[in-house]
Amino acid sequence: MTLAEQFSAYSRWRNETIDAVLKLRSWLNNNDVCDAQADQRLYYLIERLRADKLIVAFVAEFSRGKSELINAIFFAGHGGRILPSSAGRTTMCPTELQWTPDSTPELRLLPIGTRARVEPVSELKLLPECWTVELLDAGSAASLQTTLARVSEVIRVSEEVALDLGFKIDPSGETGLKPGTDGLVEVPKWRHAVIQFPHPLLEQGLVVLDTPGLNAIGAEPELTLSLLPNAHAVLFILAADTGVTLSDMTVWRDFVSTSTREKGRLVVLNKIDGLWDGLREEASIDSEIERQVKSVSETLEIGKDSIFPVSAQKGLVARVNHDKALLEKSRLPALEQVLSEDLLPSKQEIVRDNTLGETRDLIYQASVLLQARLSGVKGQLQELDSLHGKNRGVVEYMMYKIRVEKDEFEQGLKKYYAVRSVFTGLSNQLLSHLGMDTLRTETRKARDSMLESRFSLGLRESMKDFFQRMRTHITEAESDISEIYRMLDAMYKRFSVEHGLKLTPPEKFSVRRCEAELNHLESVCHRHLGTTLMLLTTEKHVLMKKFFETAAVQVRRIFEVVNRDVEQWLRAVMAPLEIQVREYQLQLKRRLESVRRIHQATDTLENRVEELKQGELSIETLIEELTELQEGIRQALDSTIRREENAPRLAVVA
Repeated sequence: MTLAEQFSAYSRWRNETIDAVLKLRSWLNNNDVCDAQADQRLYYLIERLRADKLIVAFVAEFSRGKSELINAIFFAGHGGRILPSSAGRTTMCPTELQWTPDSTPELRLLPIGTRARVEPVSELKLLPECWTVELLDAGSAASLQTTLARVSEVIRVSEEVALDLGFKIDPSGETGLKPGTDGLVEVPKWRHAVIQFPHPLLEQGLVVLDTPGLNAIGAEPELTLSLLPNAHAVLFILAADTGVTLSDMTVWRDFVSTSTREKGRLVVLNKIDGLWDGLREEASIDSEIERQVKSVSETLEIGKDSIFPVSAQKGLVARVNHDKALLEKSRLPALEQVLSEDLLPSKQEIVRDNTLGETRDLIYQASVLLQARLSGVKGQLQELDSLHGKNRGVVEYMMYKIRVEKDEFEQGLKKYYAVRSVFTGLSNQLLSHLGMDTLRTETRKARDSMLESRFSLGLRESMKDFFQRMRTHITEAESDISEIYRMLDAMYKRFSVEHGLKLTPPEKFSVRRCEAELNHLESVCHRHLGTTLMLLTTEKHVLMKKFFETAAVQVRRIFEVVNRDVEQWLRAVMAPLEIQVREYQLQLKRRLESVRRIHQATDTLENRVEELKQGELSIETLIEELTELQEGIRQALDSTIRREENAPRLAVVA
């Protein structure tokens, strides 16, 4: 099974999961066991599943065969190349291949001049007027080649302009762009490109990120601070005919090994077909390839099992011509297999666990509510059964007991409302530590501190202070969360003991992972913006611009995510208590009304008992249906995992 076929299997699995969650959401709403907060959680879960993406990034110096490898792995079924692939530089700017529903096939190009703006690429994507757009003829390979070749366009500018755009200049061309004899420097014409292409894999959620070579990649910090770290797989491509060059080593050290997760990070030794000279035996060729793999392993300090020698060009030809022998010789299937057996199932497990955890929590809440209703009905039946053959005085005494119980519960509610008031205050305090107003204030302080710095070296301390202040807010937020948890835990226990509510301890929560993300971001920021060489050789305003359009933007994204998670936890942690308090109040009201009706002889005892028995049967049926829905979600989530036990592992791309 090819990677494309396995990705399609994952897409089917995800759609089945979405259908199961939609069914649960509809059932909860139709049977009045879902409040607005629970419904919102399910809505967000469904939207996350629908927007689920697998981002695969290809990183290398120019002329290593990145574009050809992308064509061979993902787009051979198209019958030819989608991305331009030829000698020399073919990708001069970060290029995303994707497909968004209801989109138009098009190439969107962001001019290099937008680096003068303060907004990062992620925000500029929301401003269509900033982009140059060309429509794509998806049915014509020749037209696609011509249009997509624009990602390799360059312009010539002065050294001053190139520096302002963020490029390094080096007369030797080794560590930066080399000026021409006319004093001008060749830079990419475009800052970023987005290709919207209606390919089956892209339609199912695949996003392919093709990166430029060293001199272009280093000028776009957002690539190393956001795009690459967020990729699910990063393929670093070398060429077998060159080995690990100095520039390859720089790309690996600065943009791959330190900016991406180890899991899903693979090294591809491309162009092994250069060893097929027709004069050497297969054993000799295999020995030479093994020697190169060992050399790369030692140079990059990475295990040999993470290095894959391939011929992307021969693999593409083999796929297009359906040549199985050539495909095996290209060794491309071995690379696809590791993507299938390592990256994709692990991504599926993450989606599975998140979905199962979210639905399990909501199903449990619904189950507790139904059990409370069932207990209430059974309690009423016992009370009414005890009235058979009893006189009017006994009925009056029963009414008195229920009223006393109601009064005691209302006294408990006073404490509940007091706790709610404190909870609201602590919640507002918690959100203030993590809110956008706090972030804007801290960002302004950092900017003022940098502006006041007389030397570039002072920028490093300003950056360090900014991250330290953000960590302080995280620590204060963690303290608020602990206080909220202790308070609610005590209230849960009180209502469980005094009023018999079925309440488990509230769910624990922590924002410490946010602190870990800040620490990682700070280390990456220091490597790319805070080194002594960078501080001494780069103008202050350029460094400030890079910091605020990359690192500060990433901090904002971290805080936006943790804000969303905190708000969801605050809603979820109060929901079980609120639901059961309302349900208990309703049950007390129903019990009192039933006995009152019997007392006033407006309803016969037998009729009321029969109504309650029917209600009991109805609730038991709902509990059974809820159990079936839970099992349906579990089966949908486990479906491909079960198939993998008796079949080759699915290349599940998510």
